[in-house]
Amino acid sequence: MTEDTTSIRPGAHPTARLRDVTLRDGLQLTGGLLETEVKVDLIRELLALGVPELEIGSLARPDLVPPMANTLEVVAALRPEELRSCWLWVATPRHLERAVAAGVTRLQYCLSVSDAHNRANIGRSTEDSMAALPRALDIAAEAGAELQLCLATSFTCPFDGPVDPRRTLALVADPRAARCSETVIADTLGQADPAQVALLVAGAARLRPHAGVVFHGHDTWGLGVANTLAAITAGATSVDGALGGLGGCPFAPGASGNTSSEDILFATKPDWLTTERFARLVELGEDLTKRLGERNASKAAQGARSTAHAFPWVISGS
Repeated sequence: MTEDTTSIRPGAHPTARLRDVTLRDGLQLTGGLLETEVKVDLIRELLALGVPELEIGSLARPDLVPPMANTLEVVAALRPEELRSCWLWVATPRHLERAVAAGVTRLQYCLSVSDAHNRANIGRSTEDSMAALPRALDIAAEAGAELQLCLATSFTCPFDGPVDPRRTLALVADPRAARCSETVIADTLGQADPAQVALLVAGAARLRPHAGVVFHGHDTWGLGVANTLAAITAGATSVDGALGGLGGCPFAPGASGNTSSEDILFATKPDWLTTERFARLVELGEDLTKRLGERNASKAAQGARSTAHAFPWVISGS
């Protein structure tokens, strides 16, 4: 029997929605503060291009993570309909209170699977962070906000090494997380491989079948796109990326940039992505990394600037 291929779009891959995390995780290691107006302009252009979700900042202490100091100013400059597509990183109930008071309705409550990293990143044990989660969920519910549970160091810890996947999945299944809308499985150091990613994402999806699974990957060992595709195939409903592959955790020695949003989009080619929109996203990544004095790590951006002009994804005139 001949296979029916009429519904297959050439070059397409099973897709999940992209959340671009440039303005939070992407900026954390850059050192300087990007002006509020610049952040707001970038948010609006990314949304206009079709990027479905953005992570726009965190309530981490500005003395420890200076690029996040103007997060609430950015929130205040956005319209309610724009904020509905934007996520904020939080780590305590107090963060939740401040965020919802500012009008944020989509929040990511982050803790680390590894105690050592949670103490370095948040200043408490993993159990202490989990114990505070029900109060955070109550605050979110009272405000009509959505709360994800983000599990950093789901695969490896910069201080203790490999993390037992059973420890990660035990946190996914913890009854205190039952009201979280989604679980974020984070390869904080970019040391996982596709088989490990598929195992944890599929496990999380199986344990909480009515909640989404988000994969947050880094490209330290060059497997960012491969891991992202493995996550999608295993059931991830959303994946994170950053323009130009910017990013990394300031409290995780050895962490490097996020998987590039441009690379993820080229690999998955969601229905909203046209060659024109892709070209503009490449330009935005180039402009931002140049402005910050950072290296643009996107391989797709490099490909888009090639001389193979017969290929429609190459930027005309480059």
